[in-house]
Order: sequence, then C-alpha cells, then structure tokens
Amino acid sequence: MKDEVYSDGIAEITVTGPIVRIDLMSLSPSDRDAHNNPKPVLRQRIVMPVDAFANSVELMQKVVKGLVESGAIKQTPAAPTGGAQIQIGAEAPGVAGRILNSSPNFSS
Repeated sequence: MKDEVYSDGIAEITVTGPIVRIDLMSLSPSDRDAHNNPKPVLRQRIVMPVDAFANSVELMQKVVKGLVESGAIKQTPAAPTGGAQIQIGAEAPGVAGRILNSSPNFSS
C-alpha cells in the first residue's frame, strides 16, 4: 500500500455511461462559510466501472450491518424523505462525540 487518503465523506457520485466517479471531500481547516463552518474541499476522486461500484456498495452494506450489530453505530427508522439516520456513539472506537448522517443509501 502506497498512500492513504482521509475523507470526511463523499461530496458527489456521478455516473456517466459505464463509469462511476466518486468525489471524496474533507473539511477545510482554514476556509469557512458564512456561518463559520468549515467548507468541504474535494480531495480525491475514485473512478471505477459500474459493476465494481455495485460490488463495493454491497460490501459497504455488509460493513454497516456489522457495525450496527456490534453497537458501534445505531440505525434509526427511515425519515419521511426516504433517508435513514446513522448515529455514531462516543463509545465507537476512534470517534469523539456524535455524528448524524442522513442518507438514502442507508434506508431499510
């Protein structure tokens, strides 16, 4: 393994024909928005074929299921907009505080 890239999340996923582009972002340590929140900055892009993307989504869903079963994260029921919330508790290794992420990717 050569390099590691830290990402605070995925900024955008674009599908163009048989190719999927996943833009990874992290929060800027210096650039702030009007509310003094860190601005998201594009860090790196993952480019892969659609079938590889589908396989990786399946793998990520298995990991999320394992994290829910171990108690590291807590999945709440889907919101009326179709998204679910994932709660990461302070007891999760390496996590300080609570993070709420609303994403249609985690709906039941």
